[in-house]
Amino acid sequence: MQKKNALSVALSLVALPTMASPTWADDAEQAVIAATDHITLGPRPLFLVQDMDEDTQRSRDLKTRLLNCAAQRGDWQRTEFSIAHRGAPLQFPEHTREAYIAGAQMGAGILECDVTFTADKELVCRHSQCDLHTTTSILATDLAQKCNVPPKFDRSGELTNAPAVQCCTSDITLAEFKTLKGKMEGADTEARSIAAYMDGTPNWRTDLYAQRGTLMTHAESIELFKAMGVKMTPELKAPSVAMPFDDMSQADYAQKLIDEYRAANVAPSDVYPQSFELEDVRYWIEHTPEFGKQAVYLDDRYDEEGFDHAKPDTWEPSMQALADEGVNIIAPPLWMLLASNPEAGESGSRIVPSVYAERARQAGLDVIAWSFERSGPLSEDGQWYHRTTDEVIDSDGDKLLTLDVLARDVGVKGLFSDWPATVTFYDNCMNVGT
Repeated sequence: MQKKNALSVALSLVALPTMASPTWADDAEQAVIAATDHITLGPRPLFLVQDMDEDTQRSRDLKTRLLNCAAQRGDWQRTEFSIAHRGAPLQFPEHTREAYIAGAQMGAGILECDVTFTADKELVCRHSQCDLHTTTSILATDLAQKCNVPPKFDRSGELTNAPAVQCCTSDITLAEFKTLKGKMEGADTEARSIAAYMDGTPNWRTDLYAQRGTLMTHAESIELFKAMGVKMTPELKAPSVAMPFDDMSQADYAQKLIDEYRAANVAPSDVYPQSFELEDVRYWIEHTPEFGKQAVYLDDRYDEEGFDHAKPDTWEPSMQALADEGVNIIAPPLWMLLASNPEAGESGSRIVPSVYAERARQAGLDVIAWSFERSGPLSEDGQWYHRTTDEVIDSDGDKLLTLDVLARDVGVKGLFSDWPATVTFYDNCMNVGT
């Protein structure tokens, strides 16, 4: 009888309607939300622990402590040190209801909705304004012809412009957006058909959970996160269209994001608004100071000519200048916070804090890093998120040593992860986030 009830609940979830203002009144919906309170980590953390090298005392001590923790604990707790990056996109379609629920169930205390806007200026959760062709089902629908660069075909029906195809949220209305389904991020830009183009999931991810991918508005994500009892970190994505957009200025856009939290009666202390644009952070500090004090400056200056994360005299503004103007949290890619130490020896650490990390700490800035578990197997060289330590790590287990250095030596306050269970496991065992 219990199995029949569980099956009925599971089947009912497939047909749940998407509501503009969710009330969470449905019994099945309440069951799903309640289930996220019971943190489950799955097999991956223990798999990574077993894969750890034992070439230094630090590695051996860390491996022993984590193994003992895995063997003895069962009461895993949610932690704000674990931040769900786009939900749980290592295996779930990013920025979907399913990915968010998975991230919360894996113990992430903070969940991310990257925020962009539709043609009718409604805020939705997407990593980029123009990523619908790689993260949703749009190319398999009639909406493909509304794309900024729609697919083109020759007389035989073969796709001819795969590398150029581009579909943006600003190409379609909210109502049209809600007809789409999320898919695993990826595309085959050499494909000659739409089906082949969409079949581009990297082989180290999976399509196992891609049968359902419920897209969400920003407001819907807020209601879901509130119901699951997690904090929120919305990222205001840089527009791919000229601003102002249909009379909406960049300031209007930044303000609209905050207004949706106010409308939902979310405490500012539960929100960490983010942007790669320092002007957005400055706007929140000046105009919405109760939210601005937790605004996160996402640092991607590594793309700027002349910037060197290892040379402070190339940083403009400096860490201290950022702190002086009210920025409290900075978030670079994790590789900017680390350096290799190949001569560590038996008692040392192969990975150490970078100059960037040291200067941030000296200026009194809190640091959040991105993104853990975003790369393919570390046995393969050239993983972007580990580029400064590539010479001293060679296995997926080394991710845990990386995590340990970020937590205990750099002192990051949180870590974005594509698979939050690993970070949750680490913090539950090491208690760095308490």
